[in-house]
Order: sequence, then structure tokens, then C-alpha cells
Amino acid sequence: MSPLGKYYIGAAAVSVLSLWLLPSLVAWLVVIGVLGAPVVAYFMLDESQRARLRRIRRRQIGG
Repeated sequence: MSPLGKYYIGAAAVSVLSLWLLPSLVAWLVVIGVLGAPVVAYFMLDESQRARLRRIRRRQIGG
């Protein structure tokens, strides 16, 4: 399994546990924080950095 896949599984597990254990509003804030952080980090990159990241991912996939 790829490191990115492990991250997704871990984020989903944390999200489900927080929805189950924490009060509603706090749980949703945790879910947004865990799942939204990579999206925000990606959009903070310059266009050249995004292109480099896409090239690296394609190379790892084998494309």
C-alpha cells in the first residue's frame, strides 16, 4: 500500500472515531481539520511546485 493510501485510511479512522466519541460540533471541526489540511497545503503551493508534485506522483504510479 502506498504512503498516501495509508494516510487516507488513517484520516478516515480518526474522522469516524471523532464523530463517535466527541460532541457534534467538535467532531466536525476535527473532521474538517484532518481531511482539509492536505487540500489547503496543496493550494498553498506555487504552480511550479504543484507541477513538480504531479510529476513525482506520476513517476511513482508508473505512468
